[in-house]
Amino acid sequence: MSSYLLSFKEIDKTQLMLVGGKGANLGELSKAEGIQVPEGFCITTEAYKRIVEDNKEFNGLVEELSQLKPEDRERVGEIGGKIRSLIEAILIPQDIDEEIALFLKKFGEKKAYAVRSSATAEDLPLASFAGQQDTYLNIRGKEEILHQVSKCWASLFTDRAVIYRMQNHFDHRKVYLSVVIQEMVFPQASGIMFTADPVTSNRKITSIDASFGLGEALVSGLVNADIYKIKEGTIVNKKISTKKLAIYGLEQGGTEKRAVDIDRQNAQTLTDRQILELEQTGRKIEKYFGRPQDIEWCLYEDKIYIVQSRPITTLYPVPEMKDDKNHIFFSFGHRQMMTEAMSPLSITFFQLLFKQMTDSPMYEAGGRIYVDASNEIRSPFMRKSFVKGLATVDVLMQKAFNNVIRREDFIKNLSKSKKPMLGGRLIVRWLLKTLECYRKNDPAIAEDFMARNSAALRDLEERARNISGKEFITFIEQSMVQLKDIMFDTYGVVFAGAYAANWLNKHLEKWLGEKNAADVLAQSVANNITSEMGLELLDVSDVVRKYPEVVGYLENPHDESFFEDLAKLEGGLEVSEALRGYLKKYGMRCSAEIDISRTRWHEKPTILVPLILGNIKVYPPNEHIAKFEQGLREAKQKEQDILTRLRQLPGGKRKAKKTEKAISVLRNYAGYREFNKYTLVWYEWIVKQLLIKEAEAFVQRGRLEAIEDIYYLRFEELKQVMETDKLDYALIKKRKEEYEIYERLTPPRVLTSEGEIISGEYDTSNIPTGALAGVPVSSGIIEGRARVILRIEDAKIEEGDILVTTFTDPSWTPVFVSIKGLVTEVGGMMTHGAVVAREYGLPAVVSVENATALIKDGQKIRINGTEGYVEIL
Repeated sequence: MSSYLLSFKEIDKTQLMLVGGKGANLGELSKAEGIQVPEGFCITTEAYKRIVEDNKEFNGLVEELSQLKPEDRERVGEIGGKIRSLIEAILIPQDIDEEIALFLKKFGEKKAYAVRSSATAEDLPLASFAGQQDTYLNIRGKEEILHQVSKCWASLFTDRAVIYRMQNHFDHRKVYLSVVIQEMVFPQASGIMFTADPVTSNRKITSIDASFGLGEALVSGLVNADIYKIKEGTIVNKKISTKKLAIYGLEQGGTEKRAVDIDRQNAQTLTDRQILELEQTGRKIEKYFGRPQDIEWCLYEDKIYIVQSRPITTLYPVPEMKDDKNHIFFSFGHRQMMTEAMSPLSITFFQLLFKQMTDSPMYEAGGRIYVDASNEIRSPFMRKSFVKGLATVDVLMQKAFNNVIRREDFIKNLSKSKKPMLGGRLIVRWLLKTLECYRKNDPAIAEDFMARNSAALRDLEERARNISGKEFITFIEQSMVQLKDIMFDTYGVVFAGAYAANWLNKHLEKWLGEKNAADVLAQSVANNITSEMGLELLDVSDVVRKYPEVVGYLENPHDESFFEDLAKLEGGLEVSEALRGYLKKYGMRCSAEIDISRTRWHEKPTILVPLILGNIKVYPPNEHIAKFEQGLREAKQKEQDILTRLRQLPGGKRKAKKTEKAISVLRNYAGYREFNKYTLVWYEWIVKQLLIKEAEAFVQRGRLEAIEDIYYLRFEELKQVMETDKLDYALIKKRKEEYEIYERLTPPRVLTSEGEIISGEYDTSNIPTGALAGVPVSSGIIEGRARVILRIEDAKIEEGDILVTTFTDPSWTPVFVSIKGLVTEVGGMMTHGAVVAREYGLPAVVSVENATALIKDGQKIRINGTEGYVEIL
């Protein structure tokens, strides 16, 4: 077997690095039963390496290219052009030339061939790179084929290929090119077939694009193709386009555009029989490769030929189910203000915890957690309350569920679980607790819960100090039961506060025309652990501001020696004491904090440094007290204004009395809503410290290379490793690679078991033209500079700034004290960012799709937190 040339029959998927993605897939396709693939061969990557590896000029230019970034487009084009010219000028070695001649003699010297690039970073299961290198059609004769081979090699350095690799973090020096030489088919029709709908991602729908002649007309955008949709052997939709042009091969080589006869321009490209036959072929190929495929096909003499098949890399993974029923899933991350990928240990740990809490499973898809809501949607009674409740969490999720509910055929075949997400007894228990808390309206109830929960967590913390080895798993399983009891007892207070807010907003809009009145009434409430976290960092900032030497050091602090460095500075000990006190109460927090693997403030206190410096820059001393008292004054003034106006209405005395009670309940209980999340994160920090201790022991015994590797095990695997002290490190490596891919995926809010992504949309008729629609969660209108910030560590805020980000969880609260408004891509009325924005009196609009892409950092924007939209000024 030659190292430079291989026929398709000699190639399989294991030879990716030798023949590239396209070549490997064609080799596999050639072996698939019942699939017709035009014959051909590959010039392997060994040939490419041979002509470039020892070329000093080439290597120097590639090194220069590696130092550039995607935005350096002019320089990328300049160096890429030099590399292409260099490659095309290199003579193909004689032995390779002779081998190509032998293969052409075998397949037919006078035949026409397609000469196609096949890179090692192309047509991969998780990265397509489609169309980045060049293809040449209808090439005849050895000399012309050799010329096109050189051009294919050179196309590895076109501007689009280079920038695409940069964006996807592929090293130019580690991507090689094979060239596919494949017999040409001169089809009557050709096109592309997706075995999952490229628009909706539905895995049960095949989508076929078809046009006359060669597929190049379709790929290049020269014509609009016919589009056929087929579901399980039935054509469900056809779009017949006008096809004025087609591309055909010429006898002497090359291609030409030809006008399509007028009487054929609006004709259906394929017959219904051919459409269904093509769909069956697509399903065979999908089954052979074990995943949805993007397939290039052509029709010649009424036979279907496949000229390429690659995985569809844009599909979001689907939770695995064991039945053939329909399922509808929602993203738990969107409900928790955390849409980033989670580590395998974090996901499985949370799945175990959630099952303990609700007796309902969580599913994994694309490195995120999804919950099956099929049971709730199937029942008309449960459906109404479930979907209604989504409005407080994520309105776009609610709208997506409303869209799927309208599909009667889908709903009819929904799975029915024996156990609902929340049992009837639990709901009744919470309802009774809510009524009791509302009736008693006693702030001591919330304070008692906070004291008891804190004591229970401190007790767990103390017990954990002496836990090690196999006791660790037992501790987790037992402590989860205890955590459930701690949290479930307190939901009556949470729901009573939420009910009071909803009651006030509903009735005050009806009686007084006041929208979202509870926003102001909830400012500076008691017992809000999250808002206190932001205000108490102002106190730490006040200590820091007294010492210029410390402020100077914080401009460039060192993670590894942070507190040691502070101790050497004037005032450093006092600053350390203040910061350590803050961390003792809040150090378990971090961004995306439900992910147990995330770095906590305890582990990296310097995360807080930009926030401290921002506080010093934006605010004068003693701002904690000033901000709290200002919010309290505004809330009390609003209360008096509302009650005065109500008393002047018919039945005003009764209305004012009910409203006064609701306001009192709101102020007594609303703050406590944040404490359950605080409890959960505190518990996760206790467990994480144990995990780190066990990981350190694994590293010492040589089972792990690094402490953080433990997060790439699933919980049940960790349990097994602790029992056997054995670990297959290939598993860690595989999980790390998967995690890198998952990080780049955008998780859908709602997903079906067919893989279809269900979206929701806003009615934009009542907002200004060009404004970005969202959900109003904290009333008021404010203008300011947009600060688009994706990580809390990058939060350099100045006075008047409006924070624009993907999501905010409680860890972002210290940023809130310095901003004037908030815009997020995810959220609802009762999510953490909304609650704290209302407490601080910040106008806020959430669930603004693609806000961080549509709004540029530094732009002046206006947000309307009363009506729910953002204007870019």
